[in-house]
Formats: sequence, C-alpha cells, structure tokens
Amino acid sequence: MTSDPLRPLVDTLKTLAHPVRLRILALLHAGELCVCEVAEVLGLAPSTVSEHLTGLRRTGLVREWKVGRWVHVALADAAATAPLLEALWPLMAGAEADLARDRAQALALRCETCDPSACPPSRTPKEPA
Repeated sequence: MTSDPLRPLVDTLKTLAHPVRLRILALLHAGELCVCEVAEVLGLAPSTVSEHLTGLRRTGLVREWKVGRWVHVALADAAATAPLLEALWPLMAGAEADLARDRAQALALRCETCDPSACPPSRTPKEPA
C-alpha cells in the first residue's frame, strides 16, 4: 500500500476549514501573540485555543515557543506554507471588518493578560500587507 501524496494538503485544508482557526491565522498575520491574548480576543478558554493551535502547528502553519511560563505563537516561516497563506488573505477579505476588530483588540491587550516582562521588546505587531 502506498501513502497518499495528497494527504498533507488534505490535512492542511481540513485544518483551515474552521472559523476559529481562520481567525487565529488572521490575528497572527499581524504579528506574534501570547496564547492567553489569542484566548482573550476570541473569548475562548485557553485550552480550546491550544487545541486549535495544535492542529495549526501540526500542519506547519504556526510555530510556538515559550517565554518564561507563557506560550507565544506566530505564523510559521516555512516556505512550504507561505504560498497557501498568501492565497488565503484575499479570500478572507469579506470578513475584514471583524478581523480588524480582532487585531485592534489584540494590539490593545499588549500582554496585559500575561506577564508583560516576559514579552520580547520586538513585540510590536506589524500591519498585514
């Protein structure tokens, strides 16, 4: 039995087929965030956000690392996922007003929900292109 060469793409597309995961990607398009900030913006429990992030991480769309006891996440730098993400942004334009509210709320938080001293000084989110 041979493995299906389309399986990674199918898994990635299945992962993208959820509104919460799309909102997370849109948030991270503006810059890295602490998981607690993502949870606050989405109004979800951190454990629920972590489950969504697990799928995004498994497909190579996001990366995460610890800063002290806080987990930070960002879009992956992987060349394999960059074309998919670049194709995704225009498709999400219909939800731009809601996504802009999410980004503004995340920017206003600035790690207030976690320990501000744990955040790197380069934590200024960039505006999406």
